[in-house]
Amino acid sequence: MNQPKPVLPTRSYKRIATEEAFSPPEMIRIYEKILEGKDVDVGFKNLMGFYMSSASERAQHIMRSLQDMDDLRIAHMDASGVDIQVLALTSPGVQIMDKATAVAYAPEANNFLAAAIARHPTRFAGMIAVAPQDPEAAAKEIQRGVNQLNMHSVVINSHTHGEYLSDTKFWPIFEAAEAMDTPIYLHPNALPEKMIQPFLEAGLDGAIYGFGIETGLHALRMITSGVFDRFPKLQVILGHMGEALPFWAYRLDYMHTATVKSKRYPSVQPIQRKPSDYLKNNFHITNSGVAWGPALKFTQEFMGNDRVMYAMDYPYQYVPEEVSILENIDMTPAVRQSFFQDNAARLFKIKL
Repeated sequence: MNQPKPVLPTRSYKRIATEEAFSPPEMIRIYEKILEGKDVDVGFKNLMGFYMSSASERAQHIMRSLQDMDDLRIAHMDASGVDIQVLALTSPGVQIMDKATAVAYAPEANNFLAAAIARHPTRFAGMIAVAPQDPEAAAKEIQRGVNQLNMHSVVINSHTHGEYLSDTKFWPIFEAAEAMDTPIYLHPNALPEKMIQPFLEAGLDGAIYGFGIETGLHALRMITSGVFDRFPKLQVILGHMGEALPFWAYRLDYMHTATVKSKRYPSVQPIQRKPSDYLKNNFHITNSGVAWGPALKFTQEFMGNDRVMYAMDYPYQYVPEEVSILENIDMTPAVRQSFFQDNAARLFKIKL
């Protein structure tokens, strides 16, 4: 994975990468035990099971980089011109575990991350991992993460055993996140069993397509179920250019209104605003994995420049030259600084 250091312009701002994954070695050992069991989740087996067992260069790079929280990670940051990583427990995090294990391990993962941040306070910030399997415990861990660990965002890796946060049983998590002013990064997960088979058959289940479809579905379920009417100050972050939802906004608005009027589904009831209004007011978007000017500029225009942030998607997409590609996109100096630094520093409460 040795790559030449890109030539980057002189600048007065820092580059904050906002979707960067890690894994404590202990979590990998828990995953190994899960994979040895019976009836292993097919998405988990085909995704994380592959990376943990493959001898391919890509898999080896990912597993090595996920677990390194010191020299290798910082060397990769330096090589690509990234000043700060906002670190999140890699998908599926604790959400693939049974309830008891997940509730017990989430604080351990957060303590592991806090220790790494303490070693490198100018290079790392962190997201709080929680176990949605126990919403009340998750809410308490959000409070502990803010008050004791000085972390100011939450990562949830989309569905939990096929269940979605649109279910009201999970809403104590939203209540805590809104009260603590911690945005939730809704990150992709391997597709649930009921959804995955057609994607697997075509090799489209992962980041190439399946991730965006499933995570975009999750975000839409939150919007249409009334989550943001109940929690109007709640903020959610979507990666990968918003899992394409901004590009669907016009049709989402029209067809949601049409579906409500048709009374076709009991689950589709009126909400206070259009779906696109929630996207613009309750969501923030990162470009993780998409270093493409037309998509970035459209998303900035749709969302507003203050709601679009830089991310690399390390180590799954470690391409140092993408930073220079993004730097060379036509943006005003103020917009460029907001994209790389200011929006993330404000949202994640990073002191520079």
